[in-house]
Amino acid sequence: MAVAFAQNPLGLFGFPEAASDEQLVPFVDPQPMDPNRRMIKWEDLKDWITPTNDLFAVNHYGVVSNADADQWALDISGFVKTPRRLTMKDIRSRSRREVVATLECSGNGAGTGFMGAVGNARWVGTPLGPILKESGMLPQAKEIVFFGADQKTEKIREQDYLQNFARSLSLEEAFRKEVMLCWEMNGKPLTQGHGFPLRVVVPGWYGIAWVKWLQRIEVHDRRYMSKYMARDYVTIRGEEKDGKTVWRETSVSLMNVKSLVGRVTRRSNGALRISGAAWTDGAPLRSVEVQIDQGRWQAAEMDRSNSSRYAWTFWSMEWKNPAPGEHTIVSRATDANGVVQPGPDDPRIRLKKTYWEANQQYPRKIKV
Repeated sequence: MAVAFAQNPLGLFGFPEAASDEQLVPFVDPQPMDPNRRMIKWEDLKDWITPTNDLFAVNHYGVVSNADADQWALDISGFVKTPRRLTMKDIRSRSRREVVATLECSGNGAGTGFMGAVGNARWVGTPLGPILKESGMLPQAKEIVFFGADQKTEKIREQDYLQNFARSLSLEEAFRKEVMLCWEMNGKPLTQGHGFPLRVVVPGWYGIAWVKWLQRIEVHDRRYMSKYMARDYVTIRGEEKDGKTVWRETSVSLMNVKSLVGRVTRRSNGALRISGAAWTDGAPLRSVEVQIDQGRWQAAEMDRSNSSRYAWTFWSMEWKNPAPGEHTIVSRATDANGVVQPGPDDPRIRLKKTYWEANQQYPRKIKV
């Protein structure tokens, strides 16, 4: 199945297959690509499953390049009845699960040069919940903390401390059936940049929660507040209330509903086909709409030939008889809960002071 998915044409995997006489219409506002970063280029997006070489990878304490799967072990300790050490052989011998899920950097969309830090992949591993259950949660257990092998000395209150990259989940989130210990991506072992030999996969959450080079799980009796839980990856957002602005800080976690215009092609009949992708935190996608030159919102057709709860959805719309000249195109997605992707004037965006969780509508320009 994986080979078939990789080899089939565009029409099966997302954007409709371009006809032989269909031509790409370049954007007037091209995205500057950082040659040192691996990201998708929206104009070239063709596959529902993102090729591994095109999927972004972010690290904070450097890439662990000397990992040996044969020697790798995962320690589970803390408020558990039975502390354990599992080898990769132990982990891979457990029940196998595959999840197709979109991975997005929480900073994706913060600027024109950082718009492609998202992709959709097939993740294979084993569910985390049963492993935790077998370890036996003590009554005090409240939080599951994941530690990677990557580390760095951090200055905390004027003192130096060696820190491993770490993030946490509540018990409720950690026991979700989709959360798993992952060793395979798109039919092959994880790459070094994507956490070889073991990482956490947390569908519906931003990539910061998908801890790579996983080496230790600790069960805590209280909230874990490290640099990347309490100081960085904290969104500062205002809310207008009774004539005042109330400021709140929240930890980056669930993905926000989002869509982007990916490409525009000219058809032989003169019409333009506008295509893109949309994704959520796992809530069903209700609709995607497209607006041209600040006109009325028009419904796009969503491609349901490929679907997974936590994967992106490709969509397209035909624009008949476009007038010559420069035009602005923007999309917005709405999930089944009625949450609408915000515009730039929406308080959720206008009163957001940090660049994480940038899910605002993103206009693109073309010239006909």
